[in-house]
Amino acid sequence: MKRIIALGIVAVFLVQCSTVPITGRKRLNFVSDAQVLPASFAQYKGFLEQNKLSTNTSKSNQIKRIGKKISEAVDRFMRANNMTAEANSYKWEFNLVEDKTLNAWCMPGGKVVFYTGILPVCANEDGIAAVMGHEVAHAFAKHGQERMSTGQLQQLGGAAVALGTANSKNAQLFNTAYGLGTQVGIMLPFSRNHETEADKLGLVFMLMAGYNGSEAAEVWVRMSQISKGKAPAKFMSTHPSNQTRIQTLRAYLPEAKQLAAKFNVPARK
Repeated sequence: MKRIIALGIVAVFLVQCSTVPITGRKRLNFVSDAQVLPASFAQYKGFLEQNKLSTNTSKSNQIKRIGKKISEAVDRFMRANNMTAEANSYKWEFNLVEDKTLNAWCMPGGKVVFYTGILPVCANEDGIAAVMGHEVAHAFAKHGQERMSTGQLQQLGGAAVALGTANSKNAQLFNTAYGLGTQVGIMLPFSRNHETEADKLGLVFMLMAGYNGSEAAEVWVRMSQISKGKAPAKFMSTHPSNQTRIQTLRAYLPEAKQLAAKFNVPARK
């Protein structure tokens, strides 16, 4: 029986393994947008109802304006690369929430929240674009769906892999993957591989949107200065260290510029 289950896991992996656009990384994902997006949109709506939106009209409009430019860059890429149906499934929305936490996140389908606490770290429009690109990249690469798929395999031991169609089942899996049901407004951290991939993809997207890519690394320079060396050691954290991110972003910038120029083509309608 164990051998059959193991073979089943291998078969599912081979069948459901897809490729992340741009980076080319192989990922396991058997969670469809039809299953995850309704839960995502409902969670986002509930979060906005339970948290205070910023009353700073200028800053709120800045988040929306930059988000629109970044999402348009992602949309251009998808429509130019035979991803029209996927592009149509995104319902982009950008909101600034009054909270001192140094945080921002994007849920599947393009639902973004910035906290006012992270704005001093961003420091300027390019810095906001860097964080925006990174968060949007998580949704673009379907990191959440990948985490849900992996979690489902772990929970069921490979004996079954199909998601149930019941809303309660989908909601439970969504909460498990994102953590919104356990800690209001704080999504569970992604893996180091996901974070590094989002850093690289986000850099490409902010460049496509016309922002200064050099500022992406500077955001983490400022984050490091604010943390004053108190950040957890790399091996203790699911995130890469600040210094690792700085080095990665600076090293990847020349390639990101080439990719941005290559992909920045008019969208297919």
